[in-house]
Amino acid sequence: MERSKVNEILLEGDRFIRSFGYVMPPFAYWSPAEMKRRVNEDSALIRQSRLGWDITDYGQGKFDELGLFLFTVRNGSVDDLKAGRGMLYAEKIMISRKDQISPMHMHALKSEDIINRGGGKLVLELFSSTPDGQIDREAPVEVLTDGTMRKLGAGDKLSLSPGESVTLLPGQWHAFWGEGGDVLIGEVSTVNDDLTDNIFAEPVGRFSTIVEDTDPVHLLVADYENFL
Repeated sequence: MERSKVNEILLEGDRFIRSFGYVMPPFAYWSPAEMKRRVNEDSALIRQSRLGWDITDYGQGKFDELGLFLFTVRNGSVDDLKAGRGMLYAEKIMISRKDQISPMHMHALKSEDIINRGGGKLVLELFSSTPDGQIDREAPVEVLTDGTMRKLGAGDKLSLSPGESVTLLPGQWHAFWGEGGDVLIGEVSTVNDDLTDNIFAEPVGRFSTIVEDTDPVHLLVADYENFL
């Protein structure tokens, strides 16, 4: 993706998020220069926990068809999670555009609540896992939706209207997209590790390759290693 396109998506996404009354934390709006200064002075946890903007086309170069907009607001550590005490949770705000697919994947560690915060309907295609962690195309799927357990067939589609949510446990395969309009998505989860805990059904990349045709408005989490 070109940096100019990333900047455009970022600014459009921020406007969409604000239209629902959700306001980002202050560090979301730091310039690259301020981010570099602050993470070296008093805000190292932002880099360490990989908080911030995240725009991905899954390495496929067709963001409008296959992609996701994310912002990690808070995130604990895997060490705390293993110890069973400390900051064991994470939170993201995301945008799934109309008919834009986030491809089939599962998490080996993370449990997550996916919440439709507004816009169109959020549609999820769901599968269970086989004992060796592959997609089980025959077994039913049981998921919790706002306090109610639902049993779906393999590959069934769950549609969430604004205000509705689903709890996904480790090993539950899922793909999702917006239907009828762009969707603002909340995610509340156990500790998030995007570097190692995204297992995709097809060989795609978690992060985009950026072509630097202009300066970044704000850094993405994938930029931290190179820019900070």
